[in-house]
Amino acid sequence: MRLPLAATTLALALMLAGCGNNAKLPIEQNMGPRPTLPEPSSSMIPTVNVAKAVGWPEGAKPKPAQGLTVTPFATGLRHPRWLLALPNGDVLVAETDAPPKPADGKGIRAWFQRQFMKRAGSGREGSANRITLLRDADGDGVAELRSVFISGLNSPFGMTLSGDTLYVADTDAVLAFPYAPGETKITTPPRKVVDLPAGTINHHWTKNVIASDDGKLLYVTIGSNSNVGENGIAAEEGRAAIWEVNAATGAHRIYAAGIRNPNGMAWEPTTRMLWTVANERDELGGDLVPDYLTSVQFGGFYGWPWNYWGDNVDTRVKDPKPSALEVVTPPDYALGSHTASLGLSFAAGAALGPRFADGAFIGQHGSWNRKPRSGYKVIFVPFANGKPNGMPIDVLSGFLNADGEAQGRPVGVTIDTRGGLLVADDVGNSVWRVSAPGARPAPSAAPSPAQPAPAAAPPKAQMPPSRD
Repeated sequence: MRLPLAATTLALALMLAGCGNNAKLPIEQNMGPRPTLPEPSSSMIPTVNVAKAVGWPEGAKPKPAQGLTVTPFATGLRHPRWLLALPNGDVLVAETDAPPKPADGKGIRAWFQRQFMKRAGSGREGSANRITLLRDADGDGVAELRSVFISGLNSPFGMTLSGDTLYVADTDAVLAFPYAPGETKITTPPRKVVDLPAGTINHHWTKNVIASDDGKLLYVTIGSNSNVGENGIAAEEGRAAIWEVNAATGAHRIYAAGIRNPNGMAWEPTTRMLWTVANERDELGGDLVPDYLTSVQFGGFYGWPWNYWGDNVDTRVKDPKPSALEVVTPPDYALGSHTASLGLSFAAGAALGPRFADGAFIGQHGSWNRKPRSGYKVIFVPFANGKPNGMPIDVLSGFLNADGEAQGRPVGVTIDTRGGLLVADDVGNSVWRVSAPGARPAPSAAPSPAQPAPAAAPPKAQMPPSRD
């Protein structure tokens, strides 16, 4: 395609994007334990409403909730996506972007998709493929030391530390590195724990990893290879799921299935239950389907691609649904349609005041196909007795400017050792630190043993037999 034709076609597509279905409900009706779910709608031309990525003007920053302050912890990074706060106060940040995906859709529609994603700030420079260490030794809320901690990775995303082992989830494998507190670089070659589904489609490329309290098991998120199964169910083998992996041997099984694109994971502090945030499917209208926050039930099937939010049927799916997946586990809490909720961190250890003492912080990367736009903020979902309890509270907003351009897009969130909330901003190329002067840290629950697995077997319809 010659450049003049490509430019003309893109301009036409941007004009036509407004012809898609606009959202009719306030985003708040798409949130909470009982979201409003209207009838699905579609149009010949799907809604595209990309916020152009422009970055932050000099001195600008997001807007914190009342009583909170925000400062730049680190700037000048290259597409920072995920964070890990280490026990000694150091912070690791994954500077990463999508790997090459030559078969992830072909033809003019896929070409448009790539252009829209570049406009949104992804895929402009390629992936830095590194993890960087940030150190704030003097405690002033700004990292004065920056070091390339691990290089030569393959679109890294999730990280977790268990004892003296740092686990990194590349797009195609979980790797284990030896870790010693205080070191600023790891050069020892990693041990491969387990291969992960990747390949030339690799539609949802981000993989996250966390460890059980005893360090014996790893939990890994693996997103679907399509929007709603259009590449065939064979392309989804082992995907749209959370894996449970033996950290020593790599033996693995599906822990929960039917989750279109899980990203953030965390252990709820009081119950030690695993929770995740997930991105739901597109092209059913601006009000469907809500992204969600949910506890993860062992053996649970959450619907994708045949169902959404319980037993609601997606009629676009042509492959028959296996009889073993008839029972659908509904999510716990809706986060709004197309918000691209990615980051998740519970409040244990946070020093942000009583409003933010019990609950979950969630980084919402922001919509590209909803009008009006949704997400582009960090929210807090209050909890009580280990369950969501109330509507979300905006913690950090202002990522869109008055012209609807993206100055930043929040992704990973974590609590640092001083009780501040750190937020990775991949368009602003920054890590922000949210604090509340004078506030004391929220109590941290004492770790309990890893959850015993129920007797029921996990679903196997989308996964080869376990290699235990």
